[in-house]
Amino acid sequence: MKKLVTSDKVYIGKSKIVGAGRGVFAGRNIKKGELIEKCPIIEIPKHDFSSLRESVLVTYFFYFGKKKERLVVALGFGSIYNHSYQPNAKYKINHTEKTIDFTALRDIEKDDEITVNYNSGNSKDKSPLWFEVVPTRKI
Repeated sequence: MKKLVTSDKVYIGKSKIVGAGRGVFAGRNIKKGELIEKCPIIEIPKHDFSSLRESVLVTYFFYFGKKKERLVVALGFGSIYNHSYQPNAKYKINHTEKTIDFTALRDIEKDDEITVNYNSGNSKDKSPLWFEVVPTRKI
């Protein structure tokens, strides 16, 4: 496994998204296409799914697979990124390294909140989520 190092790229702060709580923010200017964060993942065994669906942690999981049959928790700041239908970043699971990689979709200025589309990281997918999305202004 490669060594994973924290960086000055991101920090946690209070989100301006209604009802979101905390969010991930740019600690410095980030360029389009730049890797923001590489987060190790922990895959949840299938036999633990049922008990976790009632847990507060359910809002921090990533679901993968064709039928969303795989469940993982992202370490680092991975499970803190908030949702937007106009995200400035995307994520992709890296099966080989067992990470979720967050990458800038466009230039992100220092102190801007970094958001992703929860629909499998697909920035164009406007499918409804499991919670009500409060509209945000277009960036």
